[in-house]
Amino acid sequence: MTATPNSSTSAIEVDAVVVGAGFAGLYLLWKLRRHGYTAVALDKGEEVGGTWHWNRYPGARCDVDSHDYSFGFDEELEQEWEWSERYPSQPELQAYLSHVADRFDLRRDIRLETAVTEARFDEGEQKWYVRTDKGDEYVSRFCLMAVGCLSVPKDVDVPGLDKFQGPIYRTSEWPEEGVDFTGLRVAAVGTGSSGVQAIPEIAKQAGKLTVLQRTANFVIPARNHKLDPEFVANVKANYRERRRACRTAAAGCIRDDNPKAAFDVSDEERWAEYEKRWQGGGIAFLGAFADLMVDQRANDSVCDFIRAKIDEIVDDPDVADSLKPFGYPMGAKRPVVGTDWYETFNRDNVELVDLRKKPLDSFTEHGMHLADGTEYEFDAVVLATGFDAFTGAFTQIDIRGRGGLPLQKAWQEGPKTHLGLGTAGFPNMFIIANVGSPSVLSNMVTAIEQHVEWTVETMDHMREHGLTTIEATEEAQNAWVETVEEIANMTLWPQGESGSWYRGQNIPGKPQIFMPYAGGIVLYEQTWNEVRDADFKGFVLA
Repeated sequence: MTATPNSSTSAIEVDAVVVGAGFAGLYLLWKLRRHGYTAVALDKGEEVGGTWHWNRYPGARCDVDSHDYSFGFDEELEQEWEWSERYPSQPELQAYLSHVADRFDLRRDIRLETAVTEARFDEGEQKWYVRTDKGDEYVSRFCLMAVGCLSVPKDVDVPGLDKFQGPIYRTSEWPEEGVDFTGLRVAAVGTGSSGVQAIPEIAKQAGKLTVLQRTANFVIPARNHKLDPEFVANVKANYRERRRACRTAAAGCIRDDNPKAAFDVSDEERWAEYEKRWQGGGIAFLGAFADLMVDQRANDSVCDFIRAKIDEIVDDPDVADSLKPFGYPMGAKRPVVGTDWYETFNRDNVELVDLRKKPLDSFTEHGMHLADGTEYEFDAVVLATGFDAFTGAFTQIDIRGRGGLPLQKAWQEGPKTHLGLGTAGFPNMFIIANVGSPSVLSNMVTAIEQHVEWTVETMDHMREHGLTTIEATEEAQNAWVETVEEIANMTLWPQGESGSWYRGQNIPGKPQIFMPYAGGIVLYEQTWNEVRDADFKGFVLA
């Protein structure tokens, strides 16, 4: 059903406004239509795709197997779409999401190049008024926040970067036409997921590439490859079973986790298991043993293995030492999956600057100088400096709930939600696969499907029972924040000096709260089913 203008005002009235047109926004539109709701999706991008529209830097690739990182709502879609690689690249993911938008005629209810600037809940009408940078206004019963966890780049905190006169590129806002670095002197700042993927590709073009590293990361080889037709045929023949397996796995994807603990086996068997998974590549490495994220000794053993691999791969011992992570458990920062990351530092045209050993004093008009007086000249700078995770997209919008309460004020001590689904004071504002839910600690597409299905089923329940609003209670959301923190503290995720964006530690002044739910998607779904079956305990429906 298509959004239509309200005859009595200049606003466009729909049942639901969806903010975002990535995986979550597209599935919401499809699901809402199927259940008889009118809806519109608003997205600032020039094309659908969300994260996969903006992050089109060289080497951008998913770290979940393509057949799992895809929609399961339509069997014909599953059968007709052909994934070409184990881990889909950004262009392939963009093509897939564009195909989904076209195939299901979703574009008629999507407004691209349209940023939401304000969302205000009107208590008299019990509706949301949503405004955009184009001056349009939408009125809806429900406001569905499908904004993504990693959609707003963090502020640049590189000393003197504003002095640099050459071009500066951000991996999170890469030019659609691409960048030719052939023969150029390039500085790359940041060695998280984006940097690990982009730097080996840039190194193939650049005349000289200088990598500025603030914190070393544990990088697991992807071992990406073209998919064998026989394998693809088998997946398609058993797709329903595969989807069920994803929904009953804590991480929301097929990972072949080992149920043994790391020290239940001999030193030789433990090392052999790590080696097997290192050679196999990808996120399956994290399933080598069941206790890697809950037992420090087990985690130390996998850290030792990766550091030994770095020594084995990197020719220069000093460079190898700088690339070895210390001070936090493997996994406390999001584990990075890359291709030829450590091998790249054996190239003659690549130099690593370890900023912990040689601090950066300032960028200059034509390069930078370090605190020890070393000078560099660059033709271009690439920033892979990360995101204002989880809450960044919310704080960019002036969101006001009951009594004009700003969401930023409600979340001034950290984002508070009940089950990651709703916030007290903000009726009918559903949050999709973000803070307070498994989100980034799982396969995001599986998490999104969970949330969309719960959201629309809840809307159905309200419609069937003549209810107008649903709202989390303060007591329930405070208890859920404590639960999320308690579960995280049972693991190693919050440990060490990782500066992890899981806690907002990468943003100066951001409240320190563990934001994703670490209990896995199975326990999470059980929890919200119990809440639903107990008459939506912790929510007020009216």
